[in-house]
Amino acid sequence: MTGDNLPLEKMGFLTIGRFDEDDPRAGHLETLRMIEMAEDLGFDSVWVRHRHLQFGISSPIAVLAAAAMRTSRIELGTAVIPLGLENPFRLAEDLATVDLLAEGRLNPGVSVGTPMRYDDYKTSLYPDTHDIEDFSKDRVQRLLSGLRGEPVSSFEGTVGIETYSTRIQPHSPGLADRVWYGGGLASAQWAGEQGLNYLTSSVVSIEGTDSRDFATIQGEHIDAYLAHHRDPTRARVSQGLVVIPTDSATPEQIRRYEDYRASRLPRTAGPQGPRGMMFSPDYVGPSDELAEQLRSHAGFQRASEVAFALPFSFDAADYEQIVTDMARHLGPALGWSSG
Repeated sequence: MTGDNLPLEKMGFLTIGRFDEDDPRAGHLETLRMIEMAEDLGFDSVWVRHRHLQFGISSPIAVLAAAAMRTSRIELGTAVIPLGLENPFRLAEDLATVDLLAEGRLNPGVSVGTPMRYDDYKTSLYPDTHDIEDFSKDRVQRLLSGLRGEPVSSFEGTVGIETYSTRIQPHSPGLADRVWYGGGLASAQWAGEQGLNYLTSSVVSIEGTDSRDFATIQGEHIDAYLAHHRDPTRARVSQGLVVIPTDSATPEQIRRYEDYRASRLPRTAGPQGPRGMMFSPDYVGPSDELAEQLRSHAGFQRASEVAFALPFSFDAADYEQIVTDMARHLGPALGWSSG
């Protein structure tokens, strides 16, 4: 854990991988260049979001396969793959393949639940079974079983020239231990019980708490995760907030970043929607000020690593300035040193 004075162990960032509908290749190549830049700057990890029917990465495993061939050290993560749109059997095959190509650098983050806007496309996704699909944590268990090499078939042997295995092939040892899970209080407890790693984000639920302070709630969730983990010494916790250092930003960029923060601030005033979701304010400013704010944040104090989220709507030059300042100014201010 980082605590009040302990150095930050690992630093990464999260990108949506946006693209123009009329030129999607350019956007995907931009994401790959960002991942290469992250490795050059010494980041420990880079994470890609997962967006279906939007203009962001819909196939993070394919993108990370390409990234694996362009990098050699940096960890590659997904935050997060919604398992409601996936077949755990097939996903296990893809994840293991990419992890082997990346030589053990893949960090799959997953989630469960009914997919967003499911009613809009459920008949295209599951024509015959959309009303009986199981979106529970059983999907995670099936994925883990496949990644661990547990039998998924009753047959093993050779038929003619074809040889068959009882387990998912290829098998990548250790990949199951690098699966991440996120969510509220109940999800944090469950992730700990399963020995999974725990992803936090800039959104929390007020379920199970009397607090209405985002940082306090996030800290409570991490405490619950660690309390339920079978081996807290091996537990990994990553904090994800929108953090925008401005050390080398131009005045125009700073104005744009401040406007972005201001436009999103009203949603942080209190719980939103029927589930009582609390949003974190965005953090914008010089790295020394950001470091002071983060060190007083209850969630940051309990996390061993971070994956700062890049805003959705900025330009490539903005992202380059932000991640460069993270590596050269914010990270060192937090006691982090490049990998």
